[in-house]
Amino acid sequence: MEVGQVVKGKVVEILKFGANVELENGEKAFVHISKIASTYVKSVSDHLNVGQEIEGKVLGKTKDGKWELTLKLSENNGSVKNGQINSDFEKKLAKFMKDSDRKLSEYRRRLDKKRGKKDRR
Repeated sequence: MEVGQVVKGKVVEILKFGANVELENGEKAFVHISKIASTYVKSVSDHLNVGQEIEGKVLGKTKDGKWELTLKLSENNGSVKNGQINSDFEKKLAKFMKDSDRKLSEYRRRLDKKRGKKDRR
């Protein structure tokens, strides 16, 4: 097995911080709670069940020798696919940056006015 390979397995144990998985070839793997979905995961059991068949991408090995998997890239929700960032995220980030700059500028003007300085424009 190698990093980046997509593998299939079965969830054998649900933990508070992830899930243990047995791969088709009999090896053990682990999926951390942060690697289960592209959205916030409050509880692992909301997304995975013991005995559930999953498909994940190999990220590497954990300290205890298990394969580490991510399920995010196997989802078809468009968050990250083929190295492309979701355009919705880019739009939201641009709007946030514009709003942030505007608010910071307004704050500086109010502060300068309080201090009795002239307009910076």
